[in-house]
Amino acid sequence: MSATELAQDESANNAAASARRAAPRRDAPPRRAGFTTPATLVPMNAMLIACLLAGAVQSADDDHATIQVGLKSGPFTTLHHGDDVRVPYLWPVIGPGGVEMTRAYPMERGRPGESEDHPHHTSLWFAHGDVNGHDFWHSKGNTPRVDVVGKPVVKTSGNSTTIDCTLTWVGKDGEKLLSEARRMTFAESNGVRRIDFDLQLEALVDVVFGDTKEGSFAMRLNPALRLRGDVAKGHAFNSEGAVDGELWGKRARWLTYHGTVDEHEVGVAIFDHPENLRYPTWWHARDYGLVGANPFGVHDFEKKPAGTGDHTLPKGEVLHLRYRVLLYTGKPDQTLLKKAWLDWAGPAGQKPPADPNKAAVAPGKADDDS
Repeated sequence: MSATELAQDESANNAAASARRAAPRRDAPPRRAGFTTPATLVPMNAMLIACLLAGAVQSADDDHATIQVGLKSGPFTTLHHGDDVRVPYLWPVIGPGGVEMTRAYPMERGRPGESEDHPHHTSLWFAHGDVNGHDFWHSKGNTPRVDVVGKPVVKTSGNSTTIDCTLTWVGKDGEKLLSEARRMTFAESNGVRRIDFDLQLEALVDVVFGDTKEGSFAMRLNPALRLRGDVAKGHAFNSEGAVDGELWGKRARWLTYHGTVDEHEVGVAIFDHPENLRYPTWWHARDYGLVGANPFGVHDFEKKPAGTGDHTLPKGEVLHLRYRVLLYTGKPDQTLLKKAWLDWAGPAGQKPPADPNKAAVAPGKADDDS
């Protein structure tokens, strides 16, 4: 990841990114689908050819729908939703050079080196463990759902594809809590791939996002990028200089995990936007490969009184959140990542953030239930 690559990537896309900013169904395990497994929903060769020509291809059967996204350089990712998908997710997430950047389980079992824990960690997704008392994070029991409404709108321009969809957050009792407008943008420039999430959550009733570490914008990394474990080859650092195991519960503008996957040196960086709630966010960043940006979990991260991080969204109001994921090759560089973040953040990034350490008490001890 050279300075030229990052600078060209962010500068070329910053203007376009700024302009873009101007009853419950049955729950079942996710089904296998994606570019890299033999059990695809449609023949892989046909899907790949169509995807590369058109940018994205939608397919569906009775209870599972997918949108497969490809770039000129090859397959990128697949959006999964439908009756048998509790919370929409992206899997696989393929970085430069064809490297899978996220864990395959639970979508696919039996991958060498993968630990089959935390089945609610579905590659790349957005959910929260307490929305009016409903747990959208875990997958046990009669869980609530996030359902895509209608058919997502897919547009491709040049080497960029956007997916716009409307989602409804439905409690386990059938009450509709949130209507979400979500835009996901997929692009690549100079060997750096990116995914932008723009989330606008409108409260259909008075909503409280509860103070819990279980959330929210999250990624479960390829096991080789873990910080510990039999196949772990990863390291991590954040915008404030914390490294590896120090990241959990700390506030930061961005962080990155990097390491060697299938003999390729690769990395993942996740950016928090300066106009997001409680920027800079806290990071639910585990040494076993879970990485989550969570603006709500103050009690767990800082041992504040329970409920300190609650956020009330009155009926009709909107919570707007933006995140960027960068997938790169080579060794990460703090200065280059800072520049990439500033280019994406725009003028808001020039304002000094809240002191990430000002509100911190002794960070809470991490447990493995998340």
